[in-house]
Amino acid sequence: MKVVGLDLGGTKIAAGVFDGKRLLSKVVVPTPKEGGERVAEALAEAAERAEREAGVRGEAIGLGTPGPLDFRRGVIRFAPNIPGVQDFPIRRILEEATGRPVFLENDANAAALAEHHLGAAQGEESSLYLTVSTGIGGGVVLGGRVLRGERGQGGELGHLTLLPGGPACGCGLEGCLEALAAGRALERDATYAFQRPVDTRELFRLFREKDPKAERLVLQAARYVGIGLASLVKAFDPGVVVLGGGVALNAPEGYWEALLAAYRHYLQGWEAPPLRKARLGAEAGLLGAALTAYLEVKDGSG
Repeated sequence: MKVVGLDLGGTKIAAGVFDGKRLLSKVVVPTPKEGGERVAEALAEAAERAEREAGVRGEAIGLGTPGPLDFRRGVIRFAPNIPGVQDFPIRRILEEATGRPVFLENDANAAALAEHHLGAAQGEESSLYLTVSTGIGGGVVLGGRVLRGERGQGGELGHLTLLPGGPACGCGLEGCLEALAAGRALERDATYAFQRPVDTRELFRLFREKDPKAERLVLQAARYVGIGLASLVKAFDPGVVVLGGGVALNAPEGYWEALLAAYRHYLQGWEAPPLRKARLGAEAGLLGAALTAYLEVKDGSG
């Protein structure tokens, strides 16, 4: 069985044909700036290109997309970085354009699914995945399937409130893990501390040079991630915790030491699941989107 995976991002769309274990093809195209219908057209065109490259037609399409989703209606409620997709019926439009069933998944949930079945959590019954990048997202996989919750809002791990009254978050609230420890948060705090623009790459360089301001900011963010993970472990008790994302994976060793120290400290008296680095990198979202369709078709056929 072959399916097509589509990974929709704010700047690019990735598409590939998947056979249950690996990608047989991969194409990347820009996300249309016009948004709306043009995004749907670009997704359908990317799927067709990926199928031509692989020389096979997929039985179904899996779409990983940002933003809160209404899974029952197949609708993107909104996506902050993609215009014209508020309450957007993406499933119906794509099914009409491609003639195949389309299955939606949140992009962070899709990455969690991929790491569970094909990456760092392979072989586990359950896993918790957190990605620390420009923002913070993640997902929980139980029994091989993503936990979505009753309203499709489950797995919003970056919006765990850690500091009531803390920094404003993009979700509209304050004190979320994302607002405290994501790449944007580090850059915000570093720019204020150094009184000039400082990105995460420079901040990590300054940390390695033992700059005291950089050390304070990096270690503080790492501790928040560790505390957040410990809290999530108490809620879900996963078999393994997987940590990915550009900030976490490119951080200096001291970041990981502080993160692990906080993780263990706030799990005193509890059995701490092993914490592993994500393995699939930038392909996790695309693989997870494809897996979403693959598992749905497989379960439906047998």
